Amino acid sequence: MKKPILLLGHVPLDRVKEAVCADLRLTVYNRETLTALSLIKEKKTLVPVHLSVETGTGRQGVLMDDVPAFVRDIQNTKNVLLEGVSTHFANIEDTLNHDYAEKQLAAFCEAISIIENTWKRPHIIHTACTAAAILFPKTHFNMLRTGIGLYGLWPSRETYLSTLLGHLPVPVLKPVLTWKTKIAQIKTVKEGSYIGYGCTYKTTRETRLGVLPLGYADGYDRKMGNTAYVLVKGKRAPVIGRVCMNLTMIDVTDVPTARLEDEVVILGKSGEETITAETMAGWAGTINYEIVTRINPTLERRVV
Repeated sequence: MKKPILLLGHVPLDRVKEAVCADLRLTVYNRETLTALSLIKEKKTLVPVHLSVETGTGRQGVLMDDVPAFVRDIQNTKNVLLEGVSTHFANIEDTLNHDYAEKQLAAFCEAISIIENTWKRPHIIHTACTAAAILFPKTHFNMLRTGIGLYGLWPSRETYLSTLLGHLPVPVLKPVLTWKTKIAQIKTVKEGSYIGYGCTYKTTRETRLGVLPLGYADGYDRKMGNTAYVLVKGKRAPVIGRVCMNLTMIDVTDVPTARLEDEVVILGKSGEETITAETMAGWAGTINYEIVTRINPTLERRVV
């Protein structure tokens, strides 16, 4: 069965027609987009659009004061139907204090009332990201925009703690992604050998070195050098030296059974050991979102 697809991000004006002909719903917040929609003659039916309202995130969206006029512009644009309205929370994931989110929700409800008074209530109302979906049922309206939760990851520790402190049902989230590679070379180097660019690592013993065909071009952060570890045969193998563009070196001295082209787990489980996206985010000084979204899209995906 064919399912509707909503584009949340920006559609370049010169590609609006292409998006419409592909039967995609558009998120609108620029009058220029409405003008581009009005010029499309090929579409015989109304184009469903979703109005994005700016309630305090400082991203894309129509400012509250401009909502009535923008809704009237949608009314006056031929070919267009206001199907939905949305907003996005700015401070709901990385805090235990949700006062700001409550203010945004109140502003959004006010925007819905304005739209109703200007025209009519849109058929679809949505605002809940994963954190909001877990913490605030009143944000659900009639559609959810759960993102990272669909992949089995928590938005943040604060979201998990807020769930516990609020005595709310705790969803069982299981990560769906494992990131693997293989050992491209194994060799033994002498004590006192330098490893990688900049000579940032010097061996303190005779070391069995594993070379992985993986680097920052693949999305494996350069900050992992001399900090992270990977899993080989269920054991931790430290990343030594700087991560290169397409190569990473590991110490497999303590994994004597490691062989050429053995599986290496970058993210996921091997034996009793697990590397989570949160663990990797800690090594790189970032968040789990960035770890998983930076994995190069050209790398092979296998659905198991």
